[in-house]
Amino acid sequence: MSREQILGRVRAALADVPRSTPEADVPVAWEYARPTPVDDLLGRFVERVEDYRAVVERCAPDDVGARVTAALQSHGVDTVVLPDGLDEGWRATIAGAGLSLLEDADLTAAQLNAVDAVVTGASVGVAETGTIVLDHGPDQGRRALSLVPDVHVCVVRADQVVSDVPEAVARLAGVARTGRPLTWISGPSATSDIELSRVEGVHGPRTLHVILAD
Repeated sequence: MSREQILGRVRAALADVPRSTPEADVPVAWEYARPTPVDDLLGRFVERVEDYRAVVERCAPDDVGARVTAALQSHGVDTVVLPDGLDEGWRATIAGAGLSLLEDADLTAAQLNAVDAVVTGASVGVAETGTIVLDHGPDQGRRALSLVPDVHVCVVRADQVVSDVPEAVARLAGVARTGRPLTWISGPSATSDIELSRVEGVHGPRTLHVILAD
């Protein structure tokens, strides 16, 4: 059978099919940045963060300071650096536990490397991917604080958790336009070589401990 005969039969078979553009065939009830329905948004977030081998705790907002302090103690921390804008109540509770607190007064990389842990807030948590985004506001400090110390205790508020990445991007768009950096964290720092040997702590903290203020 010749090419023209084949194409002729195809055209004849499609003769009664209404002409339309492919994207109009099936309506998609989705809009970029609109929240995707999730049955248990916070539960999904906790599950996905734990999949990355991070520790996750949920607590009431009034208990955050005590939970942060307990988390630091559980990891054997002696020294901790705190961003300038961190909650004063949390700061007082941590100080009351006898830990050595350092302020971020332009600490050098070598000085940060000698610090055991950092405590920060967060900007956005993504339930679908278990990702936490820092926009480096006053309660998060500069990027080096969350990348150099070996333990990162990160506080995420329930109202900061969104369904998926497009919703997160929409929420962060204003900050991104100002030129401020964004750090996307999916679990503790980890990498694997060609033999699939996992090594943690290469590109950032070896330990991520998340406190979800619910």
